Amino acid sequence: MILNINDHKYHYELENICRLFFPYEPLTVTESNVINTNNNTINVFENDSSLSVSGSLFEHIFSKTRDYEKNIADDELIIESALFLFEIFSNITNIRPHWGILTGVRPSKLMRTLINKNGRKEAQNYFINRLLVTPEKTKLTYDVAQNENKIISLSKPEHYSLYISIPFCPTRCSYCSFVSHSVEQAKTLIPLYIKNLCEEIKYTAQIADKLNLKLSTIYWGGGTPTSLNVEQINMIAKTISENFYVSAALEYTVEAGRPDTITFEKLQTLSENKVNRISINPQTFNDAVLIEIGRKHTAQDTFDAYNLARKFDFNINMDLITGLPTDTVDSFKNSIDTAINLNPDNITIHTLALKRASKLVSQIGIDKATGDTQSMLEYANKNLENNGYIPYYLYRQSRTIGNLENVGWAKVNTECFYNVYMMEEVHSVFGCGGGAVTKLRNPFNNEISRIFNFKYPYEYNIRFNEILERKNNIITYYNSIKMP
Repeated sequence: MILNINDHKYHYELENICRLFFPYEPLTVTESNVINTNNNTINVFENDSSLSVSGSLFEHIFSKTRDYEKNIADDELIIESALFLFEIFSNITNIRPHWGILTGVRPSKLMRTLINKNGRKEAQNYFINRLLVTPEKTKLTYDVAQNENKIISLSKPEHYSLYISIPFCPTRCSYCSFVSHSVEQAKTLIPLYIKNLCEEIKYTAQIADKLNLKLSTIYWGGGTPTSLNVEQINMIAKTISENFYVSAALEYTVEAGRPDTITFEKLQTLSENKVNRISINPQTFNDAVLIEIGRKHTAQDTFDAYNLARKFDFNINMDLITGLPTDTVDSFKNSIDTAINLNPDNITIHTLALKRASKLVSQIGIDKATGDTQSMLEYANKNLENNGYIPYYLYRQSRTIGNLENVGWAKVNTECFYNVYMMEEVHSVFGCGGGAVTKLRNPFNNEISRIFNFKYPYEYNIRFNEILERKNNIITYYNSIKMP
């Protein structure tokens, strides 16, 4: 598929619209003043007062022109061109994505900005009438934005969060795109990895102290942190508690993840080290689906892990995924009902992000996958709300089924602070470990800078000195913005 344009300033938005409707078609972008007549080509040309879109896609031939005001602002022209292409593709495919032309990762961040600028009613009208977001998704975004406000208000300019990356899992799930390695394959790397990770944690604490910054939240992710053994978990946790003022943190989360990696001893170690929130992620309560996606645990393992965790004073999150291979709407409804009956503090609903050659797409087609997934989300939203959960956290990924969303739901006053601070880019997040990214946010103008760690554990180990050198950029950054 070729997107041929004569002005590069809006190519990013037009690319996103193409991928929105044709997510699994390879896309090439060319810039030319000459119309390309090849099949599966879209020409988008702008002149002084009109946009023209022409081409052929999968036996559909089209040629349309739309006038606009002269001297239109670039940002308005970008929206006009995206809307024009959206309508043409919608007519060709008979698909009307629920999020309209909105392709950003953080809808609630945009909603809050619009509310602060124009008020609630105008913000919602803009989503529905200008961005073509459905009323249901607009309401969801508004609710999330409102529920985030109290969490965001607790963050001060000197606050930061700490992220610990544990890029190891018992096995790799078939749908996973994260950089993670099975414990069995990586077991020779793990001892040195943990030694280096603890060293990086200490060095990061020294930097934070030097800059007089205050720790807000801690989050261990991965990977599956509890794929490590008790001694390894304790080593990392002790390093954190010995170098950071953990008692002052608003929240300390460990994403335990796989139920089959959770033991009483590991939970006890986490509790003793002041962890107060964990995730136990069944993904589904259908054992046949678990086998299909490469998970080596059962629904019963989730029940057992959950009951163990309830012996401690943790807030507990559970992740479920809509659109998993071989899962059905009825099966997913059962998973939602089961999770709600367990009564965890948080339930997070993810939409499956598909690879280009996904088995699910080839088996049932993208239209049915989208319809089923939307039905799953609607059932989840309705029943979670009816059972006292509120949506507090929302983000979107590329190539999710139907361009649909991921939503965190929580009982009131159990929301995950880290999720909001990270996703809404509220304050800096210092990342430690393989694949971690330190995200530096200027509290005075909201600009973001990033420092990347090496992705792979072996690379992290052999180039560890470079990791520490890069950490010094945190000092340079904060000195440049002249923190009070």
